Amino acid sequence: MIGGEAYDSWCSGLPLGAPAEHGLASCLQDFLLYGSSVSCVCFHRWKLNDSFIVLRAGSRYSLVGGNLHISHLNKEEDVGIYQCLASNSFGTIVSREASLHIAYLENFKTQRRSPVRVREGQGVVLLCGPPPHSGELTFTWIFNQYPSFVIQDTRRFVSQKTGNLYIAKVEPSDVGNYTCVVTNTVTKTSVQGPPTPLVLRIDGVMGEYEPKIEVQFPDIVPVAKSSTVKLECFALGNPVPTISWRRVDGASFGRKVDVNKASGVLEIPYFQQEDAGIYECVAENTRGRNSVKGKLSFYAPPHLIEKPQDAQKPIDDTLVWECKANAKPKPSYRWLKNGDPLDPMEDRVQVNNGVLTISSLKLADIGMYQCVAENKHGRIFTNTELRVIAIAPDFSQNLLKAQTLARQGGDVLIECKPKMSPRGMISWRKGKEALREITVLDNGSLRIANVTKMDAGVYTCVARNQFGVASSAGSLLVKEPTVITSPAGHLDVTVGESIVLPCQVSHDPTLDLKFTWFFNEQLIHFGTHGGYFEKVGSVSRSAGDIMIRNIQLRHAGKYTCAVQTKVDSVSIATDVIVRGPPGPPVEFKVSEMTESTASLSWGPGLDNHSPILSYIIQARTPFSLGWQAVTTVPELLGGKQLSATVIDLSPWVEYEFRVLATNSIGTGEPSKPSKKARTKEMPPRVTPARVNGGGGGRSELVITWEPVPEELQSGPGFGYVVAFRPHGAQGWMQAAVTSPDASRYVFKNESIPPFSPYQVKVGVYNNKGEGPFGPVTTIYSAEEEPSRAPGRLRARSVSASEVEVTWKPLAWSNNRRRILGYEVKDKQETASVIRTVGNRTSVLIKDLEGSSTYFMSLRAYNSAGLGPQSAIVNVTTKKPQSRLTPNGGMIN
Repeated sequence: MIGGEAYDSWCSGLPLGAPAEHGLASCLQDFLLYGSSVSCVCFHRWKLNDSFIVLRAGSRYSLVGGNLHISHLNKEEDVGIYQCLASNSFGTIVSREASLHIAYLENFKTQRRSPVRVREGQGVVLLCGPPPHSGELTFTWIFNQYPSFVIQDTRRFVSQKTGNLYIAKVEPSDVGNYTCVVTNTVTKTSVQGPPTPLVLRIDGVMGEYEPKIEVQFPDIVPVAKSSTVKLECFALGNPVPTISWRRVDGASFGRKVDVNKASGVLEIPYFQQEDAGIYECVAENTRGRNSVKGKLSFYAPPHLIEKPQDAQKPIDDTLVWECKANAKPKPSYRWLKNGDPLDPMEDRVQVNNGVLTISSLKLADIGMYQCVAENKHGRIFTNTELRVIAIAPDFSQNLLKAQTLARQGGDVLIECKPKMSPRGMISWRKGKEALREITVLDNGSLRIANVTKMDAGVYTCVARNQFGVASSAGSLLVKEPTVITSPAGHLDVTVGESIVLPCQVSHDPTLDLKFTWFFNEQLIHFGTHGGYFEKVGSVSRSAGDIMIRNIQLRHAGKYTCAVQTKVDSVSIATDVIVRGPPGPPVEFKVSEMTESTASLSWGPGLDNHSPILSYIIQARTPFSLGWQAVTTVPELLGGKQLSATVIDLSPWVEYEFRVLATNSIGTGEPSKPSKKARTKEMPPRVTPARVNGGGGGRSELVITWEPVPEELQSGPGFGYVVAFRPHGAQGWMQAAVTSPDASRYVFKNESIPPFSPYQVKVGVYNNKGEGPFGPVTTIYSAEEEPSRAPGRLRARSVSASEVEVTWKPLAWSNNRRRILGYEVKDKQETASVIRTVGNRTSVLIKDLEGSSTYFMSLRAYNSAGLGPQSAIVNVTTKKPQSRLTPNGGMIN
């Protein structure tokens, strides 16, 4: 069966019930979409070798849905070029050509072949001589008997072009019978030829000789785009030649190029333009060299890149269709109408390099057109429909507007768009009077400039061509122009104020107004924008004022009020300047740092319409609570000052700086902080505070101080120098404390007398050097604990829960110790300790249990510890008093 794509692509018609304009070229799509519900009313004819095929009863030819069915194929009668023609009431189109070949493979005719006699070392060619056939063949050779096949290598080669077997250098092992096997790749059938005996001659051995190339390729090989090309090359010779390939232009082979079968075949798949060129096969051995060359030329059948579209044109109009295709070599073009060539002799028809032009279109030009782009490698067809329309004027689909509104003093356009073909003459009248001094545009519409009240009335458009006359009428109403009465303005406000932007108009009272506001050409949506904008008054009348509450810097700009009616639109703009505190200064940077100063510079930010009066510089460190104002030189920074030096900074501290600008309205936002920068290090200047001491264990001198904060240490490697000496001595003893966080130093020496006065001072140092010492302070070395117990310890019960303890005090102090107080201890299991401070001689112990015995002891204490314990005394608390219960009973 021949058809399929040809039928799907070119045989189409009119679906049943479809409108007339459905067209031939769209039937296929409906068939694919709706299937059997669509009937393509087509008449099909087929050609074989440019002659129509006659369909008659009993013929081997029949039509099946437009496809050609051929039964009992005959290779003598049915081989050739087929083409389908499809026709309906819209015209005729032809399919592309289809070539029919019938594959077959006959048997070999000759049943016996003569022996081939060669010397050892000589080359030989065994001919296959395939039988009559059609379709692509492949070749193999049997050596002696099946299934022993000849294995191809550098010495033996089977050409798939000729079928012949080539042996470059015969060896004794090659003697035997050779049979050519031919296979048809289409029918999958194979036949064997008669065996060819190969025997060695006994008259000597062949000597060495240079390569002789027996398998060659043509001088020019045309190759289709994207196809696969195979070049064969094989040589006879002694020694066996080696085969190599190269491009004459020196270009290297791409990765897709395959050299196989011992270099006898060069294969290039997916052939492209860059693969074209001259290829050389070189055969070499020790006796010489030989080569053959051939040119691979690239070709491509036409490929459509621009296709003409279906056209519907009015009669007498001009049609221009362009058909364009890519091909190599370049394609030629011709045009068909309803399957037949266009008459190039008719003056109205011109074909120029694929462009078809038909002027003064007639009804006879209606039909199906096809562009044929072709070169020697193929041709391609396009299908396009032309309709020529010829109708009388008709306003039914596009009447004049019943009413057209115009603004007095403006321009108005009354459109007239009747449907008619060909385009005829358009005229206008007002009422019953024909209009002559008017402007009628090319499309027939009426234009009236500088409209007045006198132009109001009923207008009629009259259209006529050779097929008839038609008209349509509509009224023109002239309205008063809309005028904005509010003056264009310029407002100057301060941040935080509220302002009203006026927009008042005079207008035609019969027309509705629409007010629209824009800020910097962007529509204002009331109810958004943070609630800053709100309408004022009634916008349905003659005012569309708006209010901006708590105006901000970002609200500065151009405000436009646009007023629209059905006939015109007007607008007015007001520029609003908002004054506010300055914007943040820019390009703020630190240029130099010393031990206590920093050099700063900056650029002015926006002044926000109020001149900058002064600047303030702030700094912060890891030790500060937020940003703090700093001292500068000059002390006062005026509005023109763009640099300053900050003084009184702490050495070796990381600082950030920022600057703020001030104008008459206020202080603005700060600049971006500077990059963190550290002041240089120097010897420390601040000594520890609260140097003190005393206490500790026996033979110790304890010195304490408050550490210097990190921000006052002036550099790395910070530490303390502790100096001390007995009171009245001349020289100082010194010790270094390396931890910057240290707060005490203990000097221990057995020679230190207890409770002796020492003079102490603490200094500082860091990697840059030593700093000063602090003031001298007198402290005491550790004292001895009390050596005696207090005497005359007495205890008496004061009540059921209180006991008073009294004693005789020890001497308050001497040169070795002091008495700081006394410690009273109860010896019971729940022992409690009460410590007094100062030179007291009694203590009242509370919260005891009644009728209980307590054992009391006493010790003196000082900074060195507790003295010896006194004698123990006991005391019994009084009996608790009895009290009456609510029932009159007694509770003890």
